[in-house]
Amino acid sequence: MNERLKNNYFVVVRLALMLILSVSGFIGMYMKNEKIIMDKTGVSLEILLLVSLYIGLMSVKEICSLKVKRIILIPAVLLYLMIFKIGGDSFILLGFFTSYEILTLFPRVSFVWYILLIFMAFIPVSVDFMTRFLVALLLSTIYVQHEFIVSSYQKRMMEDLVLEQGLKRDMRDREHAAKAEVRRSILQAENQILEERAALSQTLHDKLGHNINGSIYQLEGVKILMEKDPEKSRSMIQAVIDQLRTGMDEIRAILRKERPKKNEYAMVQLYKLCEDSNNKGVETELSIDGDTAVIPDDIWEIILDNTYEAVSNSMKYAKCKQIDIKIIVMNKMIRCLVSDDGIGCKSVEDGMGIAGMRQRIRTVGGTVSFETEAGFTVNMLIPLPESE
Repeated sequence: MNERLKNNYFVVVRLALMLILSVSGFIGMYMKNEKIIMDKTGVSLEILLLVSLYIGLMSVKEICSLKVKRIILIPAVLLYLMIFKIGGDSFILLGFFTSYEILTLFPRVSFVWYILLIFMAFIPVSVDFMTRFLVALLLSTIYVQHEFIVSSYQKRMMEDLVLEQGLKRDMRDREHAAKAEVRRSILQAENQILEERAALSQTLHDKLGHNINGSIYQLEGVKILMEKDPEKSRSMIQAVIDQLRTGMDEIRAILRKERPKKNEYAMVQLYKLCEDSNNKGVETELSIDGDTAVIPDDIWEIILDNTYEAVSNSMKYAKCKQIDIKIIVMNKMIRCLVSDDGIGCKSVEDGMGIAGMRQRIRTVGGTVSFETEAGFTVNMLIPLPESE
């Protein structure tokens, strides 16, 4: 209700002015003691009816469109002229009000016209000049303030509101695009890993399958020749051993060459962790700064284990709505932060989860600290091994 009153304050002000000026007309008539109002009721029912109709039309006008307002104002002006004719110049102040109302129906009118209406106070009527002048000045001030100051401010606010909504819409679109890009990155990384696994399987089949099959055939031959020709059997067994040893060397070479990169696999796991948390209703974002390719595999394992532990604790105990995961790769250090906007805690107790995080970090010479004032933050600092 208060908000509606704020938005329509000028309507309330105008209706109040119209009622006050109408009452002042009746008071002026009574003070002049004119016969037109000195019947048994004290006020002529005729003029009272006309004023009531005038007020009703002017009130209805406020809820109509500009075109309809202009149409309604025609009978309202005619009613005022009848009021002025019957009631006399005691209703001149209501005429001032009617003149300002006419100007409001023409939005492009200059404010100079509102100022010029002050000169209506110089019309010679029975109402005191000072009263006429002060009422005209008050009406000019009120209408100019609304039509040229408040209205421009409201227009600017509306433009700012439209701009703000546009910015919010752009931010939502960018957020959706970013999430879609993350999903595409996850799918691309998963596809790459699957392709590498398929290539690895094919390579093992091509390289190792023939080797093993040949060895099996030779061992079958050894089984037959073992009693008839022991010397040749020993030679064939040695050939099988050499062939299998060569095969093992090839397997090691293939695995070193074809296995997926740890950092790519770790990124997929982190993105999946974020996606799982988002699906559970907690907005989780991952941001990375620096070259993650320099992080060794053993440190990736620690980062993944501790991040999973931290996110799990936030989901269980923090009652949070958002979790942020940040990995910052510097020259000689890696900083990993997992923070939430939950209830936090007064002190950190080393349960199995926290103790495990400390132990894992300690094995690589790093440190872990906790911030509990605004939400809960796990801050990990891990030194990078010096490159040879």
